[in-house]
Order: sequence, then structure tokens, then C-alpha cells
Amino acid sequence: MNPRQIIIRGAREHNLKNIDLAIPKDRFVVVTGLSGSGKSSLAFDTIYAEGQRRYVESLSSYARQFLEQMDKPDVDSIEGLSPAISIEQRTASKNPRSTVGTVTQVYDYMRVLFTHLGRPHCPSCGKPIESQTPQQIVDRILYMPEGSSLLVLSPIVRGRKGEYRQELEDLRRSGFVRVKLDGMLRELSEDIVLDKHKKHDIDVVVDRIVLHADIRKRVTDSVETALRLSNGLLKVEVGEGTSLAGSVILFSEKFSCPECGVSLPEIAPRMFSFNSPYGACRRCDGLGTVYMTEYDEESEWPPPSSLCPECSGSRLRKESLCITIADKSIAEVSSLSVQKALEYFQTLSLSPREREISRRILKEITDRLSFLVDVGLDYLTLDRPSASLAGGESQRIRLATQVGSSLVGVLYILDEPSIGLHQRDNRRLLQTLKKLRDLGNTVIVVEHDEETVLSADYVVDLGPGAGLQGGYVVACGTPKEIASHPDSLTGQYLSRRLSIPVPATRRKPSAKTLFIVGAKGNNLKEITVSIPLGTFTCITGVSGSGKSTLIVDTLYRAVAQRLYKARVLPLSFREIKGINEIDKVVDIDQSPIGRTPRSNPVTYTKAFDPIRHLFAQVLESRARGYSPGRFSFNVKGGRCEACGGGGMVKMEMHFLPDVYVRCDMCHGMRYNRDTLEIRWKGKNIHEVLGMTVKEAMEFFGPIPHIRRILATLNDVGLGYITLGQSATTLSGGEAQRIKLSRELSKRGTGRTLYILDEPTTGLHFADIQMLLDVLNRLVDAGNTVVVIEHNMEVLKSADYIIDLGPEGGEKGGEVVATGSPEEVSRAQRSYTGRFLKKALYPGVAVMPLAEAL
Repeated sequence: MNPRQIIIRGAREHNLKNIDLAIPKDRFVVVTGLSGSGKSSLAFDTIYAEGQRRYVESLSSYARQFLEQMDKPDVDSIEGLSPAISIEQRTASKNPRSTVGTVTQVYDYMRVLFTHLGRPHCPSCGKPIESQTPQQIVDRILYMPEGSSLLVLSPIVRGRKGEYRQELEDLRRSGFVRVKLDGMLRELSEDIVLDKHKKHDIDVVVDRIVLHADIRKRVTDSVETALRLSNGLLKVEVGEGTSLAGSVILFSEKFSCPECGVSLPEIAPRMFSFNSPYGACRRCDGLGTVYMTEYDEESEWPPPSSLCPECSGSRLRKESLCITIADKSIAEVSSLSVQKALEYFQTLSLSPREREISRRILKEITDRLSFLVDVGLDYLTLDRPSASLAGGESQRIRLATQVGSSLVGVLYILDEPSIGLHQRDNRRLLQTLKKLRDLGNTVIVVEHDEETVLSADYVVDLGPGAGLQGGYVVACGTPKEIASHPDSLTGQYLSRRLSIPVPATRRKPSAKTLFIVGAKGNNLKEITVSIPLGTFTCITGVSGSGKSTLIVDTLYRAVAQRLYKARVLPLSFREIKGINEIDKVVDIDQSPIGRTPRSNPVTYTKAFDPIRHLFAQVLESRARGYSPGRFSFNVKGGRCEACGGGGMVKMEMHFLPDVYVRCDMCHGMRYNRDTLEIRWKGKNIHEVLGMTVKEAMEFFGPIPHIRRILATLNDVGLGYITLGQSATTLSGGEAQRIKLSRELSKRGTGRTLYILDEPTTGLHFADIQMLLDVLNRLVDAGNTVVVIEHNMEVLKSADYIIDLGPEGGEKGGEVVATGSPEEVSRAQRSYTGRFLKKALYPGVAVMPLAEAL
């Protein structure tokens, strides 16, 4: 065994053909090949799965119940495997409380910083406040009207779990008689039993007082006792008989406004957390938005949310917002972009004492923000919800977090980190990946991007085809060795022996145009854009420049609202002209085609309906009285009832994770014996679902309707997937192409607007050529195709380009350049133009990175 290599023997997961492979450790390794060639099967389902399984197996049985149990991959052996971390291309958290700041832990460090350096102000008058002495607290109490009935309490436990038997016994022995437990008065002489799994509030009743002229000494003793018990906090409940009746006043030995009498609670990190009741706004519970309760039938459903009137969307209570550093609250700092926040923390003016306190905290914050800048996310704001991030953005955030952890000896596996990234920012991403490598880690990246492949230390090229024709190691070595390898399809494109040609002619914009006038959603600067109808148009620009805001959130929603009465409201714009020239709009995104394993390509594309009808027409089916429903695995009748048509049965393993095993009754075939006896051309329904698209095209050749649907799947490069492949195993790019094929199989009107967001996700050079052929077919039929894209092979093939920028975030949202690819390549302000020039004219060098930035 070579200690500097990961040795894989006999890998057979999915379509891998019993391959043997040696991957050098502590190197930047790219796994590439056609879509469906086995890249993810090797990187994630074999290498990562085995690394994760070994780690979980090393833990106790008790610890394992809290972790995801992974099956042992189908491989003979893997030697030299390091602890593995997967950074996949998946959708960000849908938790509305999750933000860029919380995911990267920047916000956690900010909470600590504001705890130690924050300067409190009165929530009422805004004046700076300082700590209160016991005497000031006594004076404030005695200022209340004579005759007031007061309950003096010492809050010793606030929102913490436990039984607190010993603490209650100590209080009883110290002479205290009563406590307030979770809002209820209890005698300490009782047998008090608290649920240790629930959070509790315990206030000691120090004294009951009725104010009169000679009460000062008693009040002073009670205040000092209460403050001593609770480490500087005191609560006073006002009884009946005064204007303050029923109110609870919190006093702090630390912070209180001398004029308003308002006291702040203990300043601690939880005070700045919108996930804690101590920091969250009480009106919106820390979400920043509230649902509108009044809406009519024409309003959006579900009801739209609006900024919380209490906290104005900041999520925090006013006491937390009144604590500032350099005149900014923690919410105001969170609203800054990553770049602006980095500048804010780097330029803080601190005293020597403050600098000593905050030195380590500021280093953690600035390091994490710098990593985000390095991976091209400088335009994101720290308070941006994670749910609004694209898959590529969320993956790069996790990547930046891993760089910040500075782990050594780890195997990192990434899934196409360049997705959603402009070529200008891609170089910064590569620098980050190499930084991970230089720390002493192995970085394996599943990728197709040319620059990433050429930057690798080692390349593994899988193929030669996809699906059943893939799963072999075609070539491995340095990028130069791959480029010269005669059998490597990737190498032929790297060496320019093969290339996607520049179109000989481009479609000229016609008089029919879509005009978007005054678009100003998110960061758009009230721009006006024209999209020529009947053309292939690309929207491009650096990450965060406003592409999706313009095309998806504004144009698509506005057209869908006009044509279909859609209730999802578009972002702000003045006018859209030319909608009358189109009669249909289709947004083909990368969301899954189904949320359950029962959903698959053949059901989504509606090809399964005629297939089931075909089986129902078989002579034996008709003799038995079988209808098409008999051949559905989702309804009773023909399916196996032991597994409900799923093919797998879940086994409860108690403290171990659940195990899914193949159904004993149907052996994973989903159908009962009688249904499987029906055959068409020698195949039963289970065997048909196991066919690849290419195999099924030949099998159903005599049936035009079925073949036409399958042909469209093959045309978009999905000939390798099986008809019954679970939707949960499909990548975002595969799901998008299945949706595209479904649209292709429909009879078009020639006046449809198709919108696609980065359709090259997961595509090899050869697959991109197939995609371009399909998109051009749509345009040749009279339709309009609008693609949000960074890939230069697609951009150089477009009829018309709209380049947004010049930067991302606040510095973006403008139209930088428009026109044909040749015209955009000559635009001086366009970053896209500089890289497009190289794609159009291969001999031209790209401007150095320092100049491009």
C-alpha cells in the first residue's frame, strides 16, 4: 500500500465496471466525463460513502442512532482513505431562520463581539445608559406612589433545563419561604418536582412591601439581597391600586437609563439571537416578517408576508437593537454585504483594552468574510435567508466555512462548485480549493469546467459513454496527459481536436420584441431591457448582478400573471411591452421532478400512460379483464401489497438507523406475480421500467407516440437513465433536462417563451452540444429561448446577449452590454466580453486576473 495514494479496487457502484484506481493524496483531483459516466458514483457513492461509513462504524451504538447510517458501497476494498467531508450541490436550508451569517458562523462571533464591546442605549430616549447602583435602584422604587404594593423577586434561573432540587433546598434552608416557578407562586415547604427536560424560570420571593415613608431601610435590604442572589438582577411586580398595577419592572445592577428608568437585561450573546426568546422580536418571533391577514381572491396565495412593524424586519427586540458598535446595531451590520461588512470590521476604531478583548473574535470574523469574498460571494448580505440562495451559492458558503476550519488530513469531495459562477470569479474559487490542498488535504472535485480541469494536479476521466456504456476509467493523469490521450473525449476538447463551433450565421432580431421597462427589484437599477422574440438570447453577468431577478422574478412572473392569472407577484417594474406576441411561458428550473422515490422520468414525461395502455391491450390482459391501472405501482390491484409498490421494505432497527431491504414477496419488482405474467414483446412491466431510454426507444420503435417522448429524452442527453429511475437520485441538471424534454414532446404553438436557468449544470462539452441542438430546434420553430448562463460555449452560440453588472450586489443591476456575442466581446466594461473574446477567437489571451478584477 502506498501511503500517499487512495487505492480503490473493484468499484461496482451503479454503472461502475469493477474499476481499479489509484488517486494521489494531498492533491487537487478532478473527476470528469460525460453526464452519466459514473463520476458521482465514484466520488460520492463509493469514496465518500465508504469514508463516512467507516467513521460512523467507529462510534458507539448510542452515538450512531443520531447519525445517518450509510450502506457499504459495492467495492472490494479502499485503502488509504482519510476522513471524508462532502460539499454537495444541494439546495440550501429551507429554515426561515437560517441566514448567510448563521450558516458561516459569522453571526455567532458577532453576537460575542457585541456582548463585550457593544454600547447600550435607552430603547425609549436613545441616550447612552450605564450600570445602576443598588442605591439608584432603591431610589427608583421609592419614587413609586405611596401605598403601592410590591413583590420583590430575584430571578435566579431564566429559561434553563433542570430539576434544581438542591437549589430549592438551599433557598429553604436560607430562610426563604416562596418562589415563583414558571409564573406560579409555590411554597418552598412543598415537595416540588420539576421536569428536567423542560426550561424553567425560578424567581425567589425576597419580600412583599407596601410603600410608605419609613420603608427605605427595608427596601434597601431587600434590593441588596435580591441582587446578591441573582448576580445583579432584580424584578419588581406592582400590585393593584396604582397606574403601574400588573406591570413587572426589571432592574439591572449593570445597565439602566437614569431618566426613563428603563433597564436592560443582562447583555449576553443570547440577547442578539433571533432564535432565542431573549433576543427575538416578540411580534414576529424572530422571523422578521408577518403574514398579511387581509387579502382578497385576487391576492397571492399563500398570503404574502410583510416586514414586521415591531422590528422592521431586523428580527430582534428593541433592547437588543439599542446596543451598538461604531454607531451600528448588530442588525445594521448584518444588512451589509460581505464586502462592506469586512471593511466595517477591519476599520473599527478600538481602545487598547477593547482591541485586546476582541482580537481573536475579530480574526475569526474577518477570516470567514475573506473566505466568502475569495469564493465570489462578496455581494451577499449577511442577513440574506439561506432559502433564497442558489445551489452553487450555498455550496460555496459551505466551502468557505471548511476553509475557515483549517482542518488537515481531510478528504474533501465537491460537486461542481463552479455552477453559478462567472469565469471572472472562477479563478478565485480555484485559489480557495488550492488553499484547502495546501493545508494538507485531498480535494476531489466532480467538474466539467475547462479551467478547473486544466488547473488540477490530477484528472480522472470516466466514460467512454453514459449509463451502461460508461463506468470505465478512460484516462487518468495530469491535464496535459489527458489532453494528449487518444481515447479521451475530454482530452479531445481540451486539446481543441474537437470543439463546439461558432454558428456560421446568427438570427437577426426581428421587430417583435419584449421590452422590460423600469425593472428595479432587489439590486436592479430601474433598468430597461429588450429581448428580441424568435431568438436564442443569453442573460449573463457576474454572480449577483441581477440575472435571476430580471428574468425569473420579474419577467416570468409578470408574463405568467398576464397569461395564466398567476398569483405569485413579480418584483417591481414599470411596464412590460410585447406580451401579446407570446401565448405561453415555461420556466424550466432545476427543482426535483418529484419528492418521493415513486416519481421517475417515465411518469413525469407522461410516457408511462401509453405504456400501461399498451400492456392492457395484450390479449392475456384483456382475457383477465386488466385495465391500465393494473400496471401502476401507485394503486392497489397490480402492485405488490407487501411493499406497497415501492420494491423496498423499511425495517425498524430501534437504536440503529432504519434499514431498507428488498421486498421478499416481489424481490424489488414492485408488482405481484399475476401482473408480471403479462408480457409485451417478451418483456413484463418491471423489465420495461429497468430499460435505459435508448433501449426503450428501440423496444417501442413501432409505437410512434411512446418513441417520440423517449426520443426527446435522448435528444437532451439522457439516453443513459432508466425509465423507472427514482427522482431522488437525479441531479438538478438532469431534472431540468427531463422538464425540457417534456416540453419538447408537446405540440408547440411557435409563440412560446422558454426560460432556463443554467441548463449546462452537470454537462460535459459533448452534452452541451446536444443541448444547444435542442434549444435551436425550439427557436427554429418560432419560439423564444432565454437562458441565464455563464458557460462560454453557450454564450458564443447565442443570437443575442444581455450582460448585467458590472459587479454583484449593490454594485450590480445595470446593463453593461447588449448585442451579438461579437459585439459584447468588444465592450470595454464587460467582464463577460473579455472571456467571450477567447471563446470566439481561441488565439486571444484573456486579460490577467489582477486587471480583470
